[in-house]
Amino acid sequence: MTQLSRPDADLYYELRGDGPLVVLAGAPMTAEAFTGLADLLAVDHSVLTTDPRGVGRSSVHDREAPSTPRERAADLAALIDHVGRGPATLVLGSSGGAVSVLALAEAYPESAVTMVAHEPPLLEILPDRDALWAGTEQMLATFETGDRRATFRKFMEVANLQLPDEVVEMMAGGEAGGKELADEAFQYRNMYRGTVGFRPDIERLTSASTRVLIGLGENSAGELCDRTSRALATLLGSEPVMFPGGHVGFAENPAAFEPQLRKLL
Repeated sequence: MTQLSRPDADLYYELRGDGPLVVLAGAPMTAEAFTGLADLLAVDHSVLTTDPRGVGRSSVHDREAPSTPRERAADLAALIDHVGRGPATLVLGSSGGAVSVLALAEAYPESAVTMVAHEPPLLEILPDRDALWAGTEQMLATFETGDRRATFRKFMEVANLQLPDEVVEMMAGGEAGGKELADEAFQYRNMYRGTVGFRPDIERLTSASTRVLIGLGENSAGELCDRTSRALATLLGSEPVMFPGGHVGFAENPAAFEPQLRKLL
């Protein structure tokens, strides 16, 4: 285990390879989701991956406190400084990790030359945010009943995701262990609202010294994160950078995802 102690958290991280630094970050996804992509990039780069605070192998001192994108951005900046190979050539954040990267670009633009926010779920920039918030609150209330399947199905409804029943069963069915349940509780109670409710500072992002790009999966058409990614790119006066696959294309087929990411290096 490689760990960085922060005032309110202990962060697990992994560092592969040698060369210019690349950072891959998720939330609530842990470092494991990026293993395949990290291995491919590590042939000629240093690659930093981490578990977000309170999830996986990263702990927090107060499990009742919220985990905000700005706190996770401060964690990423501290990790980049800690490994001593920064500034990063590129930081890629996906899903909630993309929101962390937007906060990183606002507060710590010197941390990286390029930052890529891949499919950030930002409800506040959409015109139907009130309806989306209502669905989100219903999902969080369902979680408190202990029905994991119903919670995940409500999540799919809000995110406009279509998944086979066997995938839903694999992800939310059956008996979960104590650590898995604790991580789920932290994600829903401590991370979710702050992540999807993050309001990007467009002026700061467009004037930052780092290059901020919005990534989008080619197979994500019609999904919530397709809408949020396109809306944010428009606000930034740009077009999304398209990547193979969908919301987690980097994990499902890292060999297809990696060449497109390398173009941004």
